Amino acid sequence: MPQDLGTVFYFDWELRFLHFLQSIHNPILDSIMLFFTNSAPIISILIFVSIIFPKTRRIGIQIYLALFISILIVNCGMKPFIMRCRPCWLEPGVKMLIELPHSHSFPSGHSSTFFAMATAVFLSNKRFGIPTLAVASIVAFSRLYLFAHWPTDVIGGILTGTLSGVLSFLIIDALINIFRKKVKDK
Repeated sequence: MPQDLGTVFYFDWELRFLHFLQSIHNPILDSIMLFFTNSAPIISILIFVSIIFPKTRRIGIQIYLALFISILIVNCGMKPFIMRCRPCWLEPGVKMLIELPHSHSFPSGHSSTFFAMATAVFLSNKRFGIPTLAVASIVAFSRLYLFAHWPTDVIGGILTGTLSGVLSFLIIDALINIFRKKVKDK
């Protein structure tokens, strides 16, 4: 936890909702939420593999660009500027199932990166995009369940990630069209 807690702002309903989630903890849900919140290494391997194969290369590149945009906006822009305090910093009595996060709370980086990835996939391939959006939703929910974020952090992360995924899709689409036009003109 940083020495400066940052901005302490939340809605009463957010804290009530987080406490409700704490009341439904059980070993099965705990395991599921921990798996999804820690799934980034598995996803990284899948993205890397997608870039290797020509058939999935475009989606893989779109995902990497979406993640880059998302991380840039969240970690370099919003979190250091807004500096919102995490719920787990305000309530040290809550049993944490994850290591106490050290970065500020708004927006949720997990929600943003997973929704950036899911949006990039969905815009290119609906068949794979729908399950990817489901995974992103579970990851976002896991951040609430694990008392790491306020609900509005997750909403902010979802919006930021979705925007990053759309931008990635549009940028890659524009670059492909420019490349095709140059090849066609030769």
